[in-house]
Amino acid sequence: MNRLALIVFATCSVVGTTVAREADDRLVLVGASYGKNVLAICESDGDVLWKHDTAGPQKGHAGHHDVHLLPNGNILFHDSWTKIQEITLGKEVVWEYDSATMNGNEGRKVDVHAFDRLANGETVIVESSVGRIIHVNRDGKLVKQIPLGAGGREKTRLMRILDNGHYLACAEKPGVVTEYGANGNVVWEYEIGTRVFGAIRLQNGNTLICSGSGNSVVEVTPEKQVVWEISKTVPDSEITLGWMTALQELPNGNIVAGNCHAGEENPQIFEITKDKKVVWEFDEWDLVGNGLACWQILDAEQSAMVRKRLAALKN
Repeated sequence: MNRLALIVFATCSVVGTTVAREADDRLVLVGASYGKNVLAICESDGDVLWKHDTAGPQKGHAGHHDVHLLPNGNILFHDSWTKIQEITLGKEVVWEYDSATMNGNEGRKVDVHAFDRLANGETVIVESSVGRIIHVNRDGKLVKQIPLGAGGREKTRLMRILDNGHYLACAEKPGVVTEYGANGNVVWEYEIGTRVFGAIRLQNGNTLICSGSGNSVVEVTPEKQVVWEISKTVPDSEITLGWMTALQELPNGNIVAGNCHAGEENPQIFEITKDKKVVWEFDEWDLVGNGLACWQILDAEQSAMVRKRLAALKN
């Protein structure tokens, strides 16, 4: 069951019809595990447009922690903790890379929770436990590697590439968000102290952090001052915060946050204004269950491209 109709009604009265219209137009790319093991592209109300079953749990682990719609319309995801694949919407695998066996990792403990594709075609992969960020080309050849810090910083969750080319990486233990320079030097770091999952750099220069087990979303300045926060619950709503995961800042300034492991009574994703009003929820328990850690809100251009390609596949 989803609650979009209620949220759209509330949106019209709180922030006007523009946000509601944006929510109606958007598509949502999700990657769920913990028994669901699915990639899907959904309408904002949860209706499934496209679905792909994935490998799912391996060796007692469970899942998808990162996913990207690429500019070419393909999807970059990981089919297991170590194998990254690029697939078309026609479900053809056109590229893959397995960190378990490639570029010196044979016989080493490694798992992958974050990755991205650069405009030059290189794929950036964070190899947790091994403790490095690597760039590989289309042939899987190692182009560059950046060491992660010690003391638990080599065991990461999400990483995002900043506009300045630096890497913003989250380490579960000791619970720090670190900005690494091009050579692995620490440029900035914030210790939140919980099993932190995701962080992004906002347009205003602050850093927004999903604290994972801390059940919170926290915005901090470059000087490390907390200027905005929701914790445990969302004010004036019925939402309880679970394991807070991914984040996205929308062009309208609103924040979308992932609310994983929060139980059937809570949305798995929600959009919130900076004055802490919830204006949209993604509540699709039957599709994603309790294990939706990664997702991407597609903008109007991306959504139009996906709709066009899916229509072409039906013809």
